Amino acid sequence: MDATLVPDLVAWWWTVPAVIGAGALAWFGLRGQRSGRARRLAYDASREAVRAAQREVATTRMSLRVARAELARTLAERSAGRADGADVARARRAVDLSQRDGKAAAATLRARRAALSADRAAVPGRSSDPRELPLARVMASDDAVTARWMEYETDAAKAIAFPAMADATVPETAAFLSQLRTTRALRPATATAPMSPAEFTAYRDAVARLAHAYDRAEAEAWRRARREGSAPAGPGPDTAQPSDWMLSAQEIAQNLTEAMIARGAEAFAQGAEAIARLSSPRDRRRNERDPRDDRDRRA
Repeated sequence: MDATLVPDLVAWWWTVPAVIGAGALAWFGLRGQRSGRARRLAYDASREAVRAAQREVATTRMSLRVARAELARTLAERSAGRADGADVARARRAVDLSQRDGKAAAATLRARRAALSADRAAVPGRSSDPRELPLARVMASDDAVTARWMEYETDAAKAIAFPAMADATVPETAAFLSQLRTTRALRPATATAPMSPAEFTAYRDAVARLAHAYDRAEAEAWRRARREGSAPAGPGPDTAQPSDWMLSAQEIAQNLTEAMIARGAEAFAQGAEAIARLSSPRDRRRNERDPRDDRDRRA
């Protein structure tokens, strides 16, 4: 072997393991980083949404200041005879619109902050089930809405009873189908696909709107089916009925009331028994005395 190759072999001997180790560390680090982003995706998205809502609130406040200044200028112009009542009315409408926009922006900010708190508490742990990841949960909600809609498409009995669920001329159904296309365009290919917080927010909001649009479309389909006589008897999506949690709360309250009544009766019985036990022997003897003794004493 050529002696000049020995230093190169020595260098190669130490370089290869170092490169492999560095590559492995980088791969595991990247994988851990991706896993952390996937677990915090909903929380990061909510933080971005809160920042956007704060910017919107600031914008509406500035717009309101401008509208009020324009109203003051218009009132001054009318006093000088250079504006009329129509100009003042337009300026007042602009102020009213700015105020409504400001209230809507403030309400949105409150909702975003509440969602941020919920998402912070719901960040899954490192060893959580992959199905508990934020994106997987949203995709599961998306699939659940689609599965409910497909029942009306694949079940022959439901398709006949509720034709409005497949009729795009019905406004509620058309709105649902439109939102379905929008949601499909925002849906990632897989639950592990990389997604930015802004993209996640857009997809999650789209799924929420999809569920709301489906509920409206289904309720309208049931109302039309009831008018045609093809809907089954009993409550359905078109009837107002207490939700499961409300029924559970009512049942719990009823059980608590019954338990309190039972405990009250039991406590009353125990109290009466205790009073009977605490009565003095002298009183018991007096109560058990022969009535003839009283007649003899009076005589």
